[in-house]
Amino acid sequence: MKGRILVVNTGSTSTKIGFFDAGKKLFEQNIFHSAREISVYASVLDQRDMRRDAITDFLAEKGIPLESIDLVMSRGGLITPIRTGVYEINDEMKAALAEGKNGMHACCLCGLIAAEVCDKINEAKVAKGMAADCKAYIADPPMADEMIPEAKVGGLPEFPRRTLFHALNSRAMVRRYAASVGKTNLDVTVIVAHLGGGSSVSLHHKGQVIDCNDALGGDGPMSTERAGSVPGFPLVDKCFSGKYTRMQVRKRLAGRGGAIAYFNTNDFREIIAMSDAGNKDAEVFIKGYCLSAAKYIAGLATTICGKVDAIILTGGVCHSTVITGQIRERVEFIAPVVVYPGEDELESLAENGYGILSGEFEIKEYNREYIID
Repeated sequence: MKGRILVVNTGSTSTKIGFFDAGKKLFEQNIFHSAREISVYASVLDQRDMRRDAITDFLAEKGIPLESIDLVMSRGGLITPIRTGVYEINDEMKAALAEGKNGMHACCLCGLIAAEVCDKINEAKVAKGMAADCKAYIADPPMADEMIPEAKVGGLPEFPRRTLFHALNSRAMVRRYAASVGKTNLDVTVIVAHLGGGSSVSLHHKGQVIDCNDALGGDGPMSTERAGSVPGFPLVDKCFSGKYTRMQVRKRLAGRGGAIAYFNTNDFREIIAMSDAGNKDAEVFIKGYCLSAAKYIAGLATTICGKVDAIILTGGVCHSTVITGQIRERVEFIAPVVVYPGEDELESLAENGYGILSGEFEIKEYNREYIID
């Protein structure tokens, strides 16, 4: 594999940057953003400069000349639901990311920042007498939509279920599991629970994600920052109480929900430490968190009539054996449980980038009016 690739991945609680040369990861920077740090920004888009500076500081610290970079790979944002694959970041995509029509999350910053960095790379190339040939792309965005029709049916026709999940890491983990058993992702049926700042549970069947929860829009298990599914009537009462604005309610559901709402922290290590010190509220919360994830894992098994090859637990929270142990105990009757802590998104993005440079992958054009058939 030839080429130098910069990888950008902005998550709800971290900014991750990777630099790859000839297929090998030379450097990686993972900057954790605490709830206190993020709380000073009124909106996700307001974090743009802070996140971009983390990338430019990384490049300067490592002595990486901008003109030496061939391609920028970015995590996808909340754009119009599209098929999986690689897409060049065009003006339509940037407008959709900034508009936030399908929701606003830190991943929406990714494409915007990647495009800005790409422009600077090309400016540096031109200044050195080189061709301005660097481009920025996304791969497997979180709203990738391959759900079967019946999985989209909600209790009200105006509120259909939609897909919004950790597509990039979940697909990478399925490929990793399939390779470990001598198969490809087209040959296995796997449920993936990604547990991090947000929690998504997705069902992968023969290379397609045929069912999953809306990890940002109030559907699914709770997470460190999100409330997940909540009772409807109390939520309606809160909305019409006159005490909260629309954005305050949304923030309560995604950003200030879950562990933050209970303990004012998005670091599960702190909650486990509280439990170990004898805090009964923390102990019960941990059990409830694990039960919440297990229920959604078990629920997706019904979509495929229980014919599941494996259950994968992944994401940052899965570094805790306390968490994975409790979830495993509740769901291993369905299928074997495999734990891949953290995520492999940087490597997965780089893999897609080298597929672009080699001409192996088809580059798709984003159209915000695109409708899944």
